[in-house]
Amino acid sequence: MKPTIDQTAFGSITIEGTVFTHDVIIRRHGQVEKRKKKLSKALYGTSHILSQDEAKFVYEKGTHYLVVGTGQNDNVRLSDEATTYFKEKECQVSLLPTPEAIQAWNHAKGDVIALFHVTC
Repeated sequence: MKPTIDQTAFGSITIEGTVFTHDVIIRRHGQVEKRKKKLSKALYGTSHILSQDEAKFVYEKGTHYLVVGTGQNDNVRLSDEATTYFKEKECQVSLLPTPEAIQAWNHAKGDVIALFHVTC
């Protein structure tokens, strides 16, 4: 079941009434996990660029749509390799500031996953 996101503020996201104070991934079947941003940080020195390794971790077979909450100030981007990876998987990616990404997630239908950056 796809959980509803209630709100976000700088440094947090509230999903089905539970407040998370770290970046999260929401899987196809509704599981909420902590983002493994060290997969990107190890390569780029920042979690604001999503690496191919992190893209592979985030992606689930059969997913057609990924919502990325790029932070309160819209700072997260996909690396060129991650962009290519999602295109090869035929997975559409929407990069939106986290407050807007929440709306996209809550209205999304079908095989959708999400990654939300909760700070900058």
